[in-house]
Amino acid sequence: MKTCRFSGIAAAALCLLFSVCAAHSQDRPPNRPPLASPPFSSYPSPEEKLLLDAANRERAAAGLQALKWNDALAAAARQHAQVMVSQNLLLHQCLDELPLDQRAAQAGAKFSMIAENIAVGPNAEAIHNGWMHSPGHRKNILSAEVTAVGIATMRGNGGLFAVQDFSRPVEALSLEQQEDRVISLLKSNGLQIVSVSEDARKTCKKELGLDGPPALFVMHFEVTDLNTLPGDLLKEVKSRGYRKAAVGACRSGYTAGFTRYRLAVLLN
Repeated sequence: MKTCRFSGIAAAALCLLFSVCAAHSQDRPPNRPPLASPPFSSYPSPEEKLLLDAANRERAAAGLQALKWNDALAAAARQHAQVMVSQNLLLHQCLDELPLDQRAAQAGAKFSMIAENIAVGPNAEAIHNGWMHSPGHRKNILSAEVTAVGIATMRGNGGLFAVQDFSRPVEALSLEQQEDRVISLLKSNGLQIVSVSEDARKTCKKELGLDGPPALFVMHFEVTDLNTLPGDLLKEVKSRGYRKAAVGACRSGYTAGFTRYRLAVLLN
């Protein structure tokens, strides 16, 4: 029996969180009561649209794909903007507030990585200009690893508060849907006898090895994209040395909105 473990992108890279402030943003705005905030809308306001369009112009100039607006990220960004305005602070995590990944997860976002820019300034144009002249913020805006964004702006007594939450979204799939995806991929690569099995599901829960009758090849893997098979598994399938496969999915150990698919495939 051959056995293989495939973990996709390294966990440290998947959990990478940029949390940097522009140089001027370290200053606390004047301590005055915050102004009332508008109700949340999934559609960007004119100021939020300006920041979205400006970011995508920068990305286009750098040869990067445009960021897609994400309602869950926008809700998380709006929540954080409201807290910053109410506390009159510019921080990535204010008093009694959840960290970024948990805020985004609470809003319904699922992702393999997440990042955030914050600022306070006189207007959206000045904020974007400040972000692009700050290495950390610029890196987030021009990251090829992120594909979605939610933006919130809110006027407070300290100025216009702005939040950009970026992520690489992961599709929300049930365990059964994950298994169906892998079954389709195995069949499209030449294996016609493929099914879900309880042995594969139990094997999925193990770090290594097999829980059930012997198999010629066992593979455990965790990925954030089920549009292709892991390279090592695809190589085995393409070898034509197997007649059938059993597939099983199980819960990964990741928390909050960080999402990875965990599966096991048994080949015979």
